[in-house]
Amino acid sequence: MDLQISVFLLFVLFTAGTKTNSVCNVIEYKYRLLMSLCFIIKGHSFSCYDCMGLTGSCADQKVQTCPSGSSTCWSLTTAVQVDRISTKRKIKECSPDCVSGSINLGYSKSSLACCNTDQCNIQDAPDPSNVPNGKKCYACDEKSCSNTLSCSGSEDRCFKATGSYLGYSAVVKGCATKSICEASDLIPSMKDISCCEGNWCNGAQSVTQSFLFLCCSLLSFILLH
Repeated sequence: MDLQISVFLLFVLFTAGTKTNSVCNVIEYKYRLLMSLCFIIKGHSFSCYDCMGLTGSCADQKVQTCPSGSSTCWSLTTAVQVDRISTKRKIKECSPDCVSGSINLGYSKSSLACCNTDQCNIQDAPDPSNVPNGKKCYACDEKSCSNTLSCSGSEDRCFKATGSYLGYSAVVKGCATKSICEASDLIPSMKDISCCEGNWCNGAQSVTQSFLFLCCSLLSFILLH
C-alpha cells in the first residue's frame, strides 16, 4: 500500500477514538493505532496480473505476488506475420524495471506497457500500431538485411542488434521507440544494440546464415504453442 494512504488510514483510525474521553474509547483507539503501525511496518506485498496468452488472449490472467525487487507491472502484445501465417501473443508479469514503447522487426511487432501501482496491468498492452509515420529503416529477412521497413506509430529510431534463440545468433534490424533504445540493456535476447535517428541509418549488410534458422525456429514456436 502506498505510504501516504497508510498514513491517512492511520490518522483516521487514531482520531476515530478521540470524540469521547471514556476509558474504553481511549483503549480502543490505542489498539487501532498499534494495529495500524503493525500493518505499515509489515508492508503490503506488491502484485501484478500474470498471464502467458499464446492464443492472443489473457482471459485467464491471475494475480501474482511479485518477488522482492519487482515494483512495476508489465504487459506485452506481439503480432507476428510470417508469409501467410499470423499470430498474436500477450504476456503480463511483474518486472523490476519499467519499459514502455514498441519495437518493429517487420515480421514481428511488439508493444510494451508498464505501470507502478498494485495490479495496474489489468488491461492488455495496446496492439502495435500499423499507421506509418514516414520514417524508414533497414530490416532483415532470410535473404537480406537491406530491406526497407516503414516505421509505425511512435517508432522514431532505427536499430540493429544481435538476436539470439536457442543458442543461435543472427543480425536483427528494425524500428523502435526512443524508450526501447534507452532500456535496451533490459532485453536479454538482444545484444550489442545500437540506435540512430536518421532514415536507413542502421546500415545495410548481408544476412548471416543463422538468420534463416532463427526465423524457422520462431515459426516453429508459433505453430507448436
